[in-house]
Amino acid sequence: MSFLEFPIKRYQFTLIAFAMLVALGVTSFMSIPRQEDPYFPLSIFAVSAVYPGAEPKDVEQLVVKPIEDRLSELDDVKKIESTSKDSVAIIRAEFHSNIDPDTKYDEVVREINALLPSLPQELTRMEIRKLNPGLVNIVQYALVSEDAPYRELEDHARDLKDALKAVSGVRTSETWAYPQRELRVALDIPRMAELNISPSRVLQSLQSENTNIPGGAIDIGSRSFSVQTSGSYTSLDQVRDTVVASNQGRIVRVRDIAEVSWDAQQNEYLGRFNGKRAVFVTANQKDGFNIFEVQQRIAEVASRFEQQLPKRIKLERGFDQSVNVANRLNRLTTDFGIAIALVIVTLLPLGWRAASIVMISIPLSLAIGLSALHFMGFSLNQISIAGFVVALGLLVDDSIVVVENIARFLREGHSRSQAALLATRQIFQAIIGCTATLAFAFLPLMMLSGDSGKFIRVLPTAILVTIGASLLVALTIIPFLASRILNDKEDAHGNRALTWVTTNIHRFYQPLLHRALARPRLTVWGSIAACLIIIVGIGALIGFSLFPKADTPNFLITVETPDGSSLAETNRAVRFVEEKLRAMPEEVEWYFGNVGHGNPRMYYNLFPPESEANYGDVFVKLHSYDTRRTPLLFDKLREELKQYPNAKIHVKEFQNGPPITAPIAIRVVGPELDALHELARRVEKVISETPGTRDVDNPARLVRTNLKLNVDSQKAALLGVPTIEFDRAVRLSVSGIPAGKFKNSDGEQYDIVLRTPMSGRADFSTLDQVRVSTPAGDTLPISQLAKVEFSTAPTKIDRFNRNRAVTINSEVQPGYNTDRVTQEVLRRLDQMEWPRGYYYAPGGELESRAESFGGLQAASIVALLGIVAILVLEFGSFKSTLIVLSVVPFGIAGGIVMLALTGYDISFTAMIGFIALIGIETKNSILLVDFTNQLRQQGMPLDEAIEHAGEIRFLPILLTSATAIGGLLPLALQNAGMYSPLAWVIIGGLISSTLVARVVTPVMYKLIPPAIEAEAKRVPAESAAVPSAVT
Repeated sequence: MSFLEFPIKRYQFTLIAFAMLVALGVTSFMSIPRQEDPYFPLSIFAVSAVYPGAEPKDVEQLVVKPIEDRLSELDDVKKIESTSKDSVAIIRAEFHSNIDPDTKYDEVVREINALLPSLPQELTRMEIRKLNPGLVNIVQYALVSEDAPYRELEDHARDLKDALKAVSGVRTSETWAYPQRELRVALDIPRMAELNISPSRVLQSLQSENTNIPGGAIDIGSRSFSVQTSGSYTSLDQVRDTVVASNQGRIVRVRDIAEVSWDAQQNEYLGRFNGKRAVFVTANQKDGFNIFEVQQRIAEVASRFEQQLPKRIKLERGFDQSVNVANRLNRLTTDFGIAIALVIVTLLPLGWRAASIVMISIPLSLAIGLSALHFMGFSLNQISIAGFVVALGLLVDDSIVVVENIARFLREGHSRSQAALLATRQIFQAIIGCTATLAFAFLPLMMLSGDSGKFIRVLPTAILVTIGASLLVALTIIPFLASRILNDKEDAHGNRALTWVTTNIHRFYQPLLHRALARPRLTVWGSIAACLIIIVGIGALIGFSLFPKADTPNFLITVETPDGSSLAETNRAVRFVEEKLRAMPEEVEWYFGNVGHGNPRMYYNLFPPESEANYGDVFVKLHSYDTRRTPLLFDKLREELKQYPNAKIHVKEFQNGPPITAPIAIRVVGPELDALHELARRVEKVISETPGTRDVDNPARLVRTNLKLNVDSQKAALLGVPTIEFDRAVRLSVSGIPAGKFKNSDGEQYDIVLRTPMSGRADFSTLDQVRVSTPAGDTLPISQLAKVEFSTAPTKIDRFNRNRAVTINSEVQPGYNTDRVTQEVLRRLDQMEWPRGYYYAPGGELESRAESFGGLQAASIVALLGIVAILVLEFGSFKSTLIVLSVVPFGIAGGIVMLALTGYDISFTAMIGFIALIGIETKNSILLVDFTNQLRQQGMPLDEAIEHAGEIRFLPILLTSATAIGGLLPLALQNAGMYSPLAWVIIGGLISSTLVARVVTPVMYKLIPPAIEAEAKRVPAESAAVPSAVT
């Protein structure tokens, strides 16, 4: 019993098998993780180090360069970027995407730990983080109160955090926007001078006492006991009783020279919700969980927690990612339903029996495809659903061809079982070839390297598994259903809809084809010329953009005051933004204000900056997002925010795809800072004067003014004051000196900080209060040992691949194409004079595009050769293969025209549309060429065979194209930057290939006819038409 006979003769097993597959699909649909965007691991690691008191140049030389040198020795390094700022070093290492991020992270940690002993001992923190897109918060709550102390808000925030961490599916929960507590040791400097005790001695005593060194283990009899030493501090009294010195027979303890108490650090992060004082609580989700189920459990915990809050504290529910996910999935689900309805309409010419059989292939194929996607570890997100929608227009193709061919055999008088078996057997090889060519068309997308390839991979995967499932359905369950449902008494001409379609095909298409065949060379060359004009002419007018905007109601407003600005100055700028948003209640639902820190991560490709006094942002949610009105609202908001002086305020829409800093980014690279900054200013001017740019950002535009204390070393030496004691005296008064960690009974750790008594933030008057102890027991103001001077210094030093660099970023104005604006910027930069040793390197979308499409060329060649191999195997002729592929340029031309008409750029997703279009067109051309070959084998003359095949095969080609267009039309009309270009490209290509290529392909067949051996006995045309459903 053959493969094709088994589903029909063993139909009981066939029904049970497919029922099992459907049940598996339903189970997968219920349990598959749901997310807003696909998860893709990044091979990027950030190393941050804190070097208190060091200026950027010292940070660069002593911390950044050694770390860069060590990381550059690792394998698979793609690029290394770093930033050296006052007291802070940040190094970001990116590795090639084909490595295992977890393994590489272990290597990075190992190398940094090995390097630590050679780095400055004054480093107070060294942290290595994975930049993981999956670590995005799914909720952000706010505890709002204008009068509750921060200590009380913090306690309640920690309670909520602990409750959320216990929720199944929550990876971690964090609290934000309140001053951290510290165990403060406020030193009495005059008293210490009397006792001849220096701050260094107190620091050393605290660090020595607060050390936990395991004592090992000893055996007593038959048992082993661990030896515990004094260990670390567990109470404030232990800190107070720490012995510092013995003076004239009297023991001096910390309590004798300092006050030990809990206090709050200087508040470096202010948070507000809808303009009201607040602290924030966030939670993110573990991989593999359903966001709706996790969010429901979080909401239940939040409701119980809210009931326990005092009246003066209110819990506000702000960001909820599940709402965005639901909106996207519901919108795509609606489009999916509309697409199914349109597909049903296009199937009416087949008759209701045949149409119902074809429609059964949709849920069966989707169920199998969804099960395969779940088994492969993917989630249900906006990209995978788009893949299913694209596949919707393709998965019925095989079933249409099979059912239409069986119906033809029935009309010729075969029994239903015999018609199902013979018709399926006749087209088996052709269907396999068609589906294989379509699969090879999507192969390049599966082989894309880089982060863009990881991000988009679920889309071709969803399409391929669904199309594969549709092939299985078309060759098994569809023949069985046709053998039981189709009417064997149907009229030879079909139903009314079919009769109307075939009549019009004969009336309009046949005469047109006849005239084209009479002038084959004119038809082909004229079509080629028109095609080239469209591709070259119109294609040149269409720009290129990598990934479109995210079309989400959430967006971010960043605020950056001049470097060196106080937190209060940045707070005023953020307040200005909040006032503008408060005046828009009809558009704005809520907003989180952040001062001195970036908002917690809420989007997968955004990594907010950490504590910076001159930075703030406002995370905003609109009531809804409209693809036409919302961008106009953003433009209006940008104009209003320009009114604020002395601050850079940018409205940033979320972007799809892997993270990029800005659409246009120019790195200026060179050795000397002064020359580098001058070139950066010139590049900034060039970019600003280029039409289409906006929000140009040059980080080297401003320099920072610092207070420098120049110590009189000779005077300090005469008084016996070491330089380190002078430095510590200043730090004691300004920000304090960390002396270790204090762990409470709950296991939470807090800093132990030595400092002089003060209230509020340090200002210029603080320096007048700094006293330096001398060995003689005196305390001197620093004015006797040092002069206070103002000096300028770079705010930060950026490096790229171990060279100093300044990156100038720019956004693109609405209505301008990113690619064209970038090319104009590069043209102008090439006209600049560049000193020896200095150059520029483009970044932004241009660099990301090169990385994203770097492996596409080789993959496309492999896919093209694979398609050619299948066609050669199918036809055994290079001529037939060439005729089939001749349709491709006309589809590309149609896609380009449709992009031009709808106003979209050639984006990453549009490129996917062109790739899919090649497979669909090739599949349709096989129908025509294969049937023409069959007719000639039966003895029909060349011209007659071409015309006959063209007319008969026009119907199934028309139906398959119409179903694809119907399936994609809702996606196209959605006006979404992510999906619509893809859908319009396929729709435009199918229209052009269906109307134009159905004429050109037969003419090409006449010009280069394949060598066909005719059978000894010619079959009459009427009879030849019977088995014509070869596809």
